[in-house]
Amino acid sequence: MTVASRLEWRSWALAGGCLSLGAFLISVTVRLLLGLHWPLPSLLLVGTLPVLVGAACGLVPAWAAAGSRVLRESIVASGLAVFVCVVYAIVVVGFDRQARSGERLLVGLLMAAAVVVAVLALPVRSRLREMAEWLVPSAAVRPQEALDTLSARMTRAVPMDELLLQMAETLHASTAPAGAEIWVASDEALIRTVSVPDRPTTRLVLDAEDETVVARARVSGNAWVAVWLPDVLAGREDQVLRVAPISHLGSLLGLLVACRPAGARAFTEDEESSLAELARRTGLALHNVRLDGALQASLEELRHRNAELRASRARIVAAADASRRRIERDLHDGAQQHLVAMAVRIGLARSTVEEDPSQMDAVLEEFRRDIKATLVELRSLAHGIYPPLLRDRGLGEALRNAAGRAALPVEVDVDLADRPPADLEAAVYFCCLEATNNAGKYAGDSATVRLTVRRDGDALMFDVADNGVGYEVGHATEGQGFLNMRDRVGAYGGELEVESAPGKGTCVRGRLPIESGETQKPPT
Repeated sequence: MTVASRLEWRSWALAGGCLSLGAFLISVTVRLLLGLHWPLPSLLLVGTLPVLVGAACGLVPAWAAAGSRVLRESIVASGLAVFVCVVYAIVVVGFDRQARSGERLLVGLLMAAAVVVAVLALPVRSRLREMAEWLVPSAAVRPQEALDTLSARMTRAVPMDELLLQMAETLHASTAPAGAEIWVASDEALIRTVSVPDRPTTRLVLDAEDETVVARARVSGNAWVAVWLPDVLAGREDQVLRVAPISHLGSLLGLLVACRPAGARAFTEDEESSLAELARRTGLALHNVRLDGALQASLEELRHRNAELRASRARIVAAADASRRRIERDLHDGAQQHLVAMAVRIGLARSTVEEDPSQMDAVLEEFRRDIKATLVELRSLAHGIYPPLLRDRGLGEALRNAAGRAALPVEVDVDLADRPPADLEAAVYFCCLEATNNAGKYAGDSATVRLTVRRDGDALMFDVADNGVGYEVGHATEGQGFLNMRDRVGAYGGELEVESAPGKGTCVRGRLPIESGETQKPPT
């Protein structure tokens, strides 16, 4: 017999002793009231029989665990018996002996004693119960106290893992002496996260149908668990189990498992209701934790995007300044030098014509060649800023024209029913141009490029894929060209991704959102 069993057996024996004391006092009171003289063996039997019965009940395994509760109840019952005996002894015996009156007064005294007992019974019982709880404290926590404790800890923002452990300990102390477990859904499986006493972590995978059934179930026992959650029941088929699904808005978030040893009393309806309510509150807590985690992830993503946006804006400003300096340099070194040279030659041509008018035709022809060269220089510069063909004819013609100047063979496939906005056209054009130039530099001399532009719902999509040497995306540093493409696409809320592997070529894929109704007139 274990220490706990011996203590419970003693509780049963003491409960029998309390009842013996109460029975003895009742027999003494009856003897005083009725003047009876019971033999000593009868009194001894009355005094010892409850003790023997209590000791025998303490040996029954199914009843042994209730010893403390029975002892408290026996203290209350014996106390009430003592109270009744004292009242009748004082009121009836005491007053009747002083008055030496007849039956009428005796009946009146009996009625007075009954009234006193009726009036004071509830207060005396309440005090006796408090005294019994003080003398024999209950080690168990009532289910409602477990709920109140959980609510109080949730309001104090206790970390979730600590809260689950405290809840399992409280459940173990209140209604699950054989063990309390909390399973939490994670990565499309149920994981035994907390168990008191400690048990190894177990992973339980449910299909969609089983998960729906478990989420909608109420508090269930061994038979139901054996059908739908056999892994939870494994190894403890002889115990009394109750499983409450932890769910929120129809989604299964976990399980609450309460176990009692074999032969223990069944769970009451109030205890099952408390388990269901505890599971409901736990589901709300887990749902809030998930929302908090999603919020933190969103905030982190926003911080990351904000940092990228700042860097992108800084690069755009720097690129704009560099572009202006390049245009200024190209104008200074190219067209401006042509115009300065023409001005000088015009001065020389004047004196030449004045001396020899026959040189007029040769001078004019030279001016025509200089003007033509200046126009070519200006057109080349303007093409780098914004291709006139893109403005006039759209993406298809502009990309085909650019493909003709590429270092590698380029196949162009542009499938657009309507022209997208001009700024998106420019972004796609320059991204495709940059990706094609990168392929010409790094894909290899024998590679080919396929360029695709299409409309996909509310997005403008482009792909620039080559069948060249490729590279490891995660191990290579993106150059300025890729940064420029990401900045252009990101400026319009789009996305750019690069897929590549050694020997499998490279694909640059971009997506730019188009707001409803944003189109240009088709090219004429």
